[in-house]
This record gives sequence, C-alpha cells and structure tokens, in this order.
Amino acid sequence: MVYTTKGVCAQAIQFELDDDKKLYNVKFIGGCSGNTQGIGKLVEGMDASEVITRLEGVKCGFKNTSCPDQLSKALREALA
Repeated sequence: MVYTTKGVCAQAIQFELDDDKKLYNVKFIGGCSGNTQGIGKLVEGMDASEVITRLEGVKCGFKNTSCPDQLSKALREALA
C-alpha cells in the first residue's frame, strides 16, 4: 500500500501487510531519513493494531501530527 501523508515532511509511506496483519517493508518517501528508517525497522513484523496503539497521536513540534502518527493513520485505512 502507498499512503499519501498530510502535514508532515514525508510525502508518502509504503508498506505491506500480510494475511495476519503483520507490518513489513515500511518505507517513508521524504522526511528525516534516519528517523523514518528507524521507525520502519522498529515496526517490522509487528501487528498493525499494536503499531497504531503505540504511534497514534505522536506530534512533531507544534504540528498536530508526525510521521509516526501518519503511519498509524495509514494502517487504520489499510485495516478498514
């Protein structure tokens, strides 16, 4: 899936969900490279619902969202 982000430096997030709703191959397009690569490695193989629980609502500075929060929104959309 490719999710177009809103309100963050990254323009999009690519990821795969397997049949068990486990998350794989998370790649952010744009954004802070080290941080977004780190997020991708940390969530690799995790249950999508757990990732949502952990990352939803994380803010970046004065923004109402962040790259981790956008990943949670992307996963909600993918699970719907």
